[in-house]
Amino acid sequence: MNDLVPVTRAVDHGTAKLLPDVDRERAWLLTVDGAPQSYVDLDEPTHLEFEYARRLGHVLDTVAAAGRPLDVLHLGGGALTLPRYLAATRPGSRQDVVEADRGLLELVVEHLPIPDGDGIRLHAGDARAWLEEAPDDSADVLVADVFGGSRVPAHLTSLGYLRQAERVLRRGGVYLANLADAAPFAFLRSQLATCATLFEELVLIAEPGVLRGRRFGNAVLVAAHHPVDTAALTRLTASDAFPARVEHGPGLRKFIGGARPVRDEDAVPSPEPPDGAFGIG
Repeated sequence: MNDLVPVTRAVDHGTAKLLPDVDRERAWLLTVDGAPQSYVDLDEPTHLEFEYARRLGHVLDTVAAAGRPLDVLHLGGGALTLPRYLAATRPGSRQDVVEADRGLLELVVEHLPIPDGDGIRLHAGDARAWLEEAPDDSADVLVADVFGGSRVPAHLTSLGYLRQAERVLRRGGVYLANLADAAPFAFLRSQLATCATLFEELVLIAEPGVLRGRRFGNAVLVAAHHPVDTAALTRLTASDAFPARVEHGPGLRKFIGGARPVRDEDAVPSPEPPDGAFGIG
């Protein structure tokens, strides 16, 4: 049994806690102001505890041949769950992680250190500002998992932001975003419509109950200039403890409906989750 003790610290954007998992040695849950942010098993970095993280992991597994190193830009760091996963599954990958909360980064590095030679570089700063300075055609994958509290910040939802993301990606690159919404899905539809103005291929991965409007939850958006291996994603997500649905093509276009791309001047944060949607006891 894990006999490590919790760590609590005031960081730049709230109160962060690292809570040891009683069932797994050297595994930790990171929360900020009570909302779960990341789960990391230092001995088994390929273990993805959260459903949305597993879905992001499935996409990362299918974007290139198994084991091939990738250049990846992560917007949002948390406890560095996905960078650790990629370092383990695709050794030699070069990864940049941009996290707005410097205090959170310092907490994570102090208590959940990254092994030397993992190719993970950490940057404290605003995700969009950093993205706007990044070089053209420099990333194979861009992972956007940025939440201010429990909401995606408005300036990371607009066409102006996505143009920068598309510029930084190589032609064969893939854009991934972790989003959260509930019926009638005004935010999620607007994000899909915004991506559709720049990328030819769109895929949405979410738990069926979320897509049916039964509850608030996460959805993973995938965008690319080339076909996405939806058959492989469908197989992988179907094998999860909580299976997800993979939407694309005509069904996804129907879901988007008449939603319009988001301009910078009209951008708003993602909706506030209802009480208890992501909290823990």
